[in-house]
Amino acid sequence: MVFAHLLADPLSRFLAQVVVIIVVSRLLGVAMRRIGQPMVIAEISAGILLGPSFFGWLAPETAAALFAPDSLHILQMLAQIGLVLFMFLVGLELDPRQLRGRSHASVAISHTSIIVPFLLGVGVAYYIYPTYADPKVGFTAFALFMGAAMSITAFPVLARILAERRLLHTRIGAITTACAAVDDVTAWCILAFVVAVSRSSGIGGAITTTAVAVGYIAVMFFLVRPILVRMAARVESPDADGVSQNVVAAALVLVFVSSWTTETIGIHALFGAFLLGAVLPKQGGFARSLAGKLEDLVLIVFLPLFFAYSGLRTEIGLVQGAESWLVCGLIILAACTGKFGGSAVAARLTGLNWREASVVGILMNTRGLMELIVLNIGLDLGVISPVVFSMMVMMALFTTFITTSLVKWIYPPELMAAETLEPGDRLATTTPQPTSRPETVTPFRVMACISYEGAGRGLVTMAAALMQSEARARLYAVHLVPATNRGSAFVGEDDPPAGESVLEPALERATELGLETRVVSFVSSDPAQDLCDVAVQRKADLVLLGVHKPLFSQTLLGGVVHDLLSDMAPTVCVFVDRGIREVHRVLVPFQGSGHDRAALGLANRLMLHGGAEVTVLHVVRPRRSSSAPAGAGDLVDAVFAEGAGRVRMKVIEHQWPGEAALAESAAGYDLVVVGVGREWRLGDRRLGIGMQPEPLIHGCPTSLLVVRGPGARPARPA
Repeated sequence: MVFAHLLADPLSRFLAQVVVIIVVSRLLGVAMRRIGQPMVIAEISAGILLGPSFFGWLAPETAAALFAPDSLHILQMLAQIGLVLFMFLVGLELDPRQLRGRSHASVAISHTSIIVPFLLGVGVAYYIYPTYADPKVGFTAFALFMGAAMSITAFPVLARILAERRLLHTRIGAITTACAAVDDVTAWCILAFVVAVSRSSGIGGAITTTAVAVGYIAVMFFLVRPILVRMAARVESPDADGVSQNVVAAALVLVFVSSWTTETIGIHALFGAFLLGAVLPKQGGFARSLAGKLEDLVLIVFLPLFFAYSGLRTEIGLVQGAESWLVCGLIILAACTGKFGGSAVAARLTGLNWREASVVGILMNTRGLMELIVLNIGLDLGVISPVVFSMMVMMALFTTFITTSLVKWIYPPELMAAETLEPGDRLATTTPQPTSRPETVTPFRVMACISYEGAGRGLVTMAAALMQSEARARLYAVHLVPATNRGSAFVGEDDPPAGESVLEPALERATELGLETRVVSFVSSDPAQDLCDVAVQRKADLVLLGVHKPLFSQTLLGGVVHDLLSDMAPTVCVFVDRGIREVHRVLVPFQGSGHDRAALGLANRLMLHGGAEVTVLHVVRPRRSSSAPAGAGDLVDAVFAEGAGRVRMKVIEHQWPGEAALAESAAGYDLVVVGVGREWRLGDRRLGIGMQPEPLIHGCPTSLLVVRGPGARPARPA
């Protein structure tokens, strides 16, 4: 077999393993993102697919050559190193400030969410011990481990889901984050005791191990932590070089020494790494910078190796027969009942309504990677059998997979937006607007979507031209921060507002123009949907989009811009900025479509509020009358009734309207306002918007405003 020959060398085999593992994980990650699932689901699934449950069944010879049993010890060692570093990052996430003002509710919910599933886990252990446990393992160790495994919550995955679902800065997010922090610490302390019991010959040895572990924890808090505080202060001082390589090396040495110590004590190396991360000071930027140095390598390389190693040990085929699958269902039921039920009831008793309490319960039921870490510890110690390991892996996958969907169902996006966006709006400038025009009952609202730093000034300039002289007009500067897959998200409540640096040029321009601007910024995993929700909640009359070439698209109206042009209810404008400073002369190509009429309406606003002169270019086909049809002239007169003196209508014959508009745009205009449509080659009935070349956009020498009229879909209820 040629493939086996290429893998004969241990280094070649290992490098091939790494390549396959990372590629499969990333490809599955793209697929999971499309259905709203966190990256951890893709990583767990990739591990199972590469194991005997799928790859070994589909191509046994290739799987045996690539993942030969004698090569797995290298994979195991690197996976263990990756877990040590990952647990250090998890410890870095834990911040005591998350408990501020919520200690009573958090402790009550978190301890209930540990006690109830722990007891249910012990009950399940009592039922399955005679059939599925190794006879050499005592019932006490087996039952304690099952209880501890049922009690785990995946704090890193939960933090990412909270950020992506925009729940982080709500009451639910604050309470759940604090609960997960308490839960993590308590569950890992319980697990440390369980490991001590499993490794000791008797209960006396376990108590001794636990006592030594408590002493080590005290040393870490009272001796090591002050040293770390001084190290952080020195790194953050103005004359320091920041987190240098020497600082990173010192931190890594401390991580490995702490892990070595806890492994020697008998409570597992991972606890030492977690403990060091927990005691490291979170104030300032030391912890964040240190995590930034380590995260990418750990999450992209080391963790997928761990998932693959776990997948190679997961044999779903071992779960055979109706009885085994009933036991697997019982484990899943007990896990969900304990975590969801315990957390939801406790949250309800602490003052949350049932909707909020249910979301807390669902989030606390997330297990993900943390569960796999615990299960691998149990399998390595021999406490659980491969069959139970496979059942518990399926439980971890199921409880994590359902989290995002259930949260979205119980707490729909529009309800989430209603709670999170209004309190989160920040007033960027309080400079009063000119009030030369009478105050209207309903203010004109413009939502400028700023995706990158260079787009802000132009979008604000365009918005000011449309609304500056109108009393009580409102501008919302919206920036969505892309959701990341980082395990150390550092998404605490007192973090600086998301996307502040990107919005800074826009806010500076708004201040120059005396334009009151409100900022809306949050983490988003679905930009198109979230922007639609913001538009509904802010009751936007007009949405302004910047433009840049989307990835994997040949058109400027593709990607997220295409989705918004297709789905958003209010008028949507895509602004192509070619250095606009002011708007004096405006060209409006016109053929009569609904989008063209929306373009006329915006040109009218530019005339009334920005003092612009407007030229309406009506293109007619050759061999027709060279005068404008009466209907078109009447429509233009009706739209520009208040400023007819600053509007002129130009009628020309041309076979291709888009080419006529492009030629006219070179006549010294500041802005071209054009509706989407096939006549301008900016859309097609069959292909849709953003699916074909856009010569008018690419060839226009001046700034361009592409308009899609209102009413693409009904606005969703708030």
